[in-house]
Amino acid sequence: MATGSNIRTYFDGRWHDGDVPVMRGADHGAWLGSTVFDGARYVHGRAPDLDLHCARVNASAKALMIAPTVTTEDMVQIVREGLSAYAPDAAVYIRPMYWGIHGDATAIVPLADETGFAICLEEIPMASETASMTVTRTRFRRPVMEDAVVNAKAGCLYPNNARMLAEARSKGFANALVADAMGNVAETATSNIFMVRDGVVFTPVPNGTFLAGITRARHIANLRADGVEVVETVLSFDDFLAADEVFATGNMNKITPVTAFDETQYQVGPMARRARSLYWDWATSQG
Repeated sequence: MATGSNIRTYFDGRWHDGDVPVMRGADHGAWLGSTVFDGARYVHGRAPDLDLHCARVNASAKALMIAPTVTTEDMVQIVREGLSAYAPDAAVYIRPMYWGIHGDATAIVPLADETGFAICLEEIPMASETASMTVTRTRFRRPVMEDAVVNAKAGCLYPNNARMLAEARSKGFANALVADAMGNVAETATSNIFMVRDGVVFTPVPNGTFLAGITRARHIANLRADGVEVVETVLSFDDFLAADEVFATGNMNKITPVTAFDETQYQVGPMARRARSLYWDWATSQG
């Protein structure tokens, strides 16, 4: 499903214009869910942390027991070749992906001897700097390693996220603040989460129930380098209710301030604006 425009697809060793078919009906990924992907961004003529996103999709493939077939370095080069067809001021979502093709005798376990690979580029605008969102609780939780492949950015995890979003929207909120198996805050349904209290930034400590994102790590590094105390720790819903400000981070829009958690209201705070400014200063410096 295309969410953007001006799509280009890398498949079978070359770039194609448009949203071309890449998967067959009998491919393991098509009916047994062995699909992984990653998402990077091209904005202002830069593709921040592109190498880390390409490396992570290879790691995700291994976690799902399918064999990555393109090195990180080659994948970066392929993406940059594809991006050369876009204007320097275009905002492009970069999505490399793998899927299983064959299964073993039971069909359930994917075989590593052949793996599907494609990259999809879509023009998707960045959200406005004034954009924000509201969040609410959901009865659905993040799984643990014993239940699901939480160490991969895998397509099979996203129906659970969709349930979270659907429930939140049915209550009149844009997103869900999601608990881990122990009932502590893990992330939102679509992104990592931060809160600020008395000038200190807090974020849930990675505990194997959610992907600690590449953009999350970049914000933490930028803020610490700028003298801000950032603490990764166990956080409860009550901690978020007592926060001075809350913001979500992810590759799609980098920073999204949260203006309400259930009945609690927040202002778009200075820390979110600071983190956004630091991020783009860093991205611009990368050349």
